[in-house]
Amino acid sequence: MPGKKIIQVGGRGVYIPGNDIDTDQLIPAIHLKEVTFDRMGDYFFKDARLKAGHDHPLNNPKYAGASVLLGDENFGCGSSREHAVQAMFRAGFYSMIAESFAEIFFGNAIANGLAMVTASSKDISKMVTAIEDNPQIHILIDLENMVTKYETHTVDVHMPDSARTALIEGLYDPVPLMLEAEAEIEATAARQPYMNDYKIA
Repeated sequence: MPGKKIIQVGGRGVYIPGNDIDTDQLIPAIHLKEVTFDRMGDYFFKDARLKAGHDHPLNNPKYAGASVLLGDENFGCGSSREHAVQAMFRAGFYSMIAESFAEIFFGNAIANGLAMVTASSKDISKMVTAIEDNPQIHILIDLENMVTKYETHTVDVHMPDSARTALIEGLYDPVPLMLEAEAEIEATAARQPYMNDYKIA
């Protein structure tokens, strides 16, 4: 059973500067002990925001309500904690444009239905200048045509074909796919002789 198809995602943008922003910055480790993801959005960049005060972009009122993140190289590196992605989208960010992403972070984001695309540093720099001049600019990420549009500009963006297909066809969440194939899974398991050792009486 496919989930929601992610074809276009849009909103106002905010830029988080810096290469190699790791998952410990995205959500400090102290908050990983919670048993649900419900409050993860409250912890997104928490330490950095407390330290920088108004100077942190996410604390700046002019970017309030932004839902598209812009970043630099190797965003989301470090540990593979899924909490980082949960913090990101529960803080209201459903897409991101960066020069590159850490592989595990990218995979976790796609599995949660987030549109994560890459663009050249030159194009991102132009976008950053535009939203700094006018934070109300609407940024549209079009996964069908693999472009991002803002003002009168159209920028080529990139994403692996497998991730793009998963999003636009609603096949990014493996759980519904597994449930849909439950009969086939059970039939395959029944044919395996070693499975008899694990049956519960």
